Amino acid sequence: MSWGTELWDQFDNLEKHTQWGIDVLEKYIKFVKERTEIELSYAKQLRNLSKKYQPKKNSKEEEEYKYTSCKAFLSTLNEMNDYAGQHEVISENMTSQITVDLARFVQELKQERKSNFHDGRKAQQHMETCWKQLESSKRRFERDCKEADRAQQYFEKMDADINVTKADVEKARQQAQIRHQMAEDSKADYSSSLQKFNQEQHEYYHTHIPSIFQKIQEMEERRIVRIGESMKTYAEVDRQVIPIIGKCLDGIVKAAEAINQKSDSQLVIEAYKSGFEPPGDIEFEDYTQPMKRTVSDNSLSNSRGDGKPELKFGGKSKGKLWPFIKKNKSPKQQKEPLSHRFNEFMISKPKIHCFRSLKRGLSLKLGATPEDFSNLPPEQRRKKLQQKVDELNKEIQKEMDQRDAITKMKDVYLKNPQMGDPASLDHKLTEVSQNIEKLRLEAQKFEAWLAEVEGRLPTRGEQARRQSGMYDGQGAPTTANSCAQDRESPDGSYTEERSQENEVKVLATDFDDEFDDEEPLPAIGTCKALYTFEGQNEGTISVIEGEILYVIEEDKGDGWTRIRRNEDEEGYVPTSYVEVYLDKNAKGAKTYI
Repeated sequence: MSWGTELWDQFDNLEKHTQWGIDVLEKYIKFVKERTEIELSYAKQLRNLSKKYQPKKNSKEEEEYKYTSCKAFLSTLNEMNDYAGQHEVISENMTSQITVDLARFVQELKQERKSNFHDGRKAQQHMETCWKQLESSKRRFERDCKEADRAQQYFEKMDADINVTKADVEKARQQAQIRHQMAEDSKADYSSSLQKFNQEQHEYYHTHIPSIFQKIQEMEERRIVRIGESMKTYAEVDRQVIPIIGKCLDGIVKAAEAINQKSDSQLVIEAYKSGFEPPGDIEFEDYTQPMKRTVSDNSLSNSRGDGKPELKFGGKSKGKLWPFIKKNKSPKQQKEPLSHRFNEFMISKPKIHCFRSLKRGLSLKLGATPEDFSNLPPEQRRKKLQQKVDELNKEIQKEMDQRDAITKMKDVYLKNPQMGDPASLDHKLTEVSQNIEKLRLEAQKFEAWLAEVEGRLPTRGEQARRQSGMYDGQGAPTTANSCAQDRESPDGSYTEERSQENEVKVLATDFDDEFDDEEPLPAIGTCKALYTFEGQNEGTISVIEGEILYVIEEDKGDGWTRIRRNEDEEGYVPTSYVEVYLDKNAKGAKTYI
């Protein structure tokens, strides 16, 4: 069946249908693209999982892998790494064989569709023009015929009237003849236009439209065939890696079958065997005979050497003690230090919570940000100030380069006056110099604030000593008062005096470090490093592009995200350098916009 003969009057519907077909093809391309992204993500997660459980070199874990079960687990990790590689192959093949080809095919279809429907609209416009010409000639013919009839009637009336002169009658007769001739000409023109229109219409419906619709039908059928071939390729890409995936799984099964429980049991014996003989029976000691208590040769309280004098009653035995006999080697500890430490803990805990809350309040401050970033915690403030100083230095360098370029151009004008007037550059040179001076003053202002913050931030060693002094010298009432005296302005910013604010920021940093050491923040998700970041400042952490890390504190609006690599490595990185995947079930996981 041909669209040209069956759907000759469905031009608009065919236009909508072909657009729908292209949308379906683009939807399938998007589906395959998302599948490739899932495969890549899955492969990356499998590789990270395999890497995470690999034994660390020169560690105790390497000794554990002498057991057959641990060797099998190591083989499983290696096979999972190869398994992940096959999912990467699936992603690559689908991208190259389906996504790229279909995307190019869609662009070709759009161009072809646009061209075909352009030709169709052009043919429609031509038919509309022919119809308008036919209607115009028809109306003119109708009008001329009516005028001729009126002229003839007027002539007959004048001819019948005896009071009318012969000249008037002759004039009416000539006018009637003229009108009749005009009607005949309009009739011939209308006939010609009608014949031409019928010919154009026949060609339109039997030649032009069938040809255009045939091209559109062929285009649509190619699209349908192509999407079917792509679906076959989609399945074949998966089928091609099945044998290799099967080999990976066979490797895991083979490693599991190589586990030998007897061998592992023997290794345990070799690792922990002491070589001592178990003790014999303990003989009965008769205490009814005063001072004649006998001690069994096999008694645990015996000395291990033969021929040695017996130990006095109540003396210490130097013989081997067996595992089920516990020996208390340390003297009893006094209760006072423990009580003292407990009191310190009970006193310090509210302080940590108080300053942690203060730090959160500063981070989530509403309203306009002060120029010196005094609303931020010390570490975050230092980062912001450092960033601002770097930006100003870049702008200064840019202006200096511009000044150097203008100076060189002025020297060229001085040497070659025909190229330009050197005096015309003086105004621009003065303006650039003024900009440099303004930027330098601005940079000095921020550098002064930065120096103030860095001078206030203690090192790790100083923090430990100061924290010890704070715990010993401050009590719970003082801390409670300091927290209770915190005041906020209507916009959320803190309005204590400068000295109080500085003291609070220092204490917040000190207590925050102590709090992190004792109670690490839980991970609320993961993140992927989009770029390499060199964490050279205190509080930051270096990351490598593509590295997967844990998110323990989301961006609070200051442009920094807190992450953790392991138990000992955590810090802040720019939020724009990482892609965050939050765990919706994690406690405290929130999204700040």
